[in-house]
Amino acid sequence: MSTDSRFTHKIWQEEELSKMVDGGVPFPMLSDAGGRIGSIYGVYDEDSGVDIRGRFLIDPNFVIQAAEIMTPPVGRNFAELTRQVQAYQLVHKTEGAEATPAGWTPGKPTLKPGPDLVGKVWKVWKPETE
Repeated sequence: MSTDSRFTHKIWQEEELSKMVDGGVPFPMLSDAGGRIGSIYGVYDEDSGVDIRGRFLIDPNFVIQAAEIMTPPVGRNFAELTRQVQAYQLVHKTEGAEATPAGWTPGKPTLKPGPDLVGKVWKVWKPETE
């Protein structure tokens, strides 16, 4: 979503996103002309009339699970966004019976929250050395 028009979004998808993300972004972008939604999320800059870069992961119950706000000169990491979405999907699917440690990626061990884990996370999660 941005304060740009749907026409600007169409061109951006065709001329930019489709070249950066294989097949482009698989969902339509929404236009926030006037910044009403951006104001609610605290990303609308009234002086310039645009939303600054914000990313919000919202669960099926409409609860914000993660938020990232960045100034325009700093790029975002799409792979990290994808990893976080996958982590939140797993946690949601298991209803919190599994947790993902820092740096978790699909297929890697998860944590089983509970009293038995306290002080023993290191036995389950060993960060890979680079």
